[in-house]
Amino acid sequence: MTRPRAASERFVAQLPTRVRSRVQVIYSPILEIRPLPMQVDASRVRGLIFTSANGVNAAVSLGLARDLPAFCVGPATTGTAKGSGWDAQMVGATAEELVAYLLKHRPESPLLHLRGEHSRGNVAERLIESGLSVQEKAVYQQCLLPLTPEAIAAADGETPVIAPLFSPRTARQFADIWTGSAPLWLAAISDATAEPLYSLDYARLKIAREPTPKKMRKAVKKLVKHAMRVEGGEATD
Repeated sequence: MTRPRAASERFVAQLPTRVRSRVQVIYSPILEIRPLPMQVDASRVRGLIFTSANGVNAAVSLGLARDLPAFCVGPATTGTAKGSGWDAQMVGATAEELVAYLLKHRPESPLLHLRGEHSRGNVAERLIESGLSVQEKAVYQQCLLPLTPEAIAAADGETPVIAPLFSPRTARQFADIWTGSAPLWLAAISDATAEPLYSLDYARLKIAREPTPKKMRKAVKKLVKHAMRVEGGEATD
């Protein structure tokens, strides 16, 4: 599992029991979230934009008002925002869908998008170009990490390795640092995430039908089934 530890554990916990019983889970985060020290003046803000749970966690740390509406991408981010006390609604599964929703409904603004230093979709820029008042703040860093010694040992073994990748940046990092000889079975959350993986010598690459945790769990389930059928043994996730 290549996501930050807490997110990886949540994903694994939601896999079917049968899938978990057939794999050895190795946690090797190749991305670490580090909050940026700052203060955010949200006194004039009329709504928040969250495109990741990390943005929600940053908003909590910054003490932003919970009475602001929150416009979110995806069920995981929306659930995190609701659980943190915001009146949150999921307005799309992707940044593109979020932008389309906000441009159609044009909620009271200015809006504030809290994001990481590395961000895809140009959400604020596209909304501003279409006449909506939006501010954006990079409130956390996404620092790349190497594979752990346990993951390197698995990569150099003979047991199939199943690696779910959840963003284009982590996929690029994985492609850069993977040097293993173990049969490699990959799951990508989107076409953009799959793109950097094509350079790898993999047994199979499965792209989720939608960029959601639910569809990624389904993709991993299928990979486990196929890998065990082909290899006739235990798979490493």
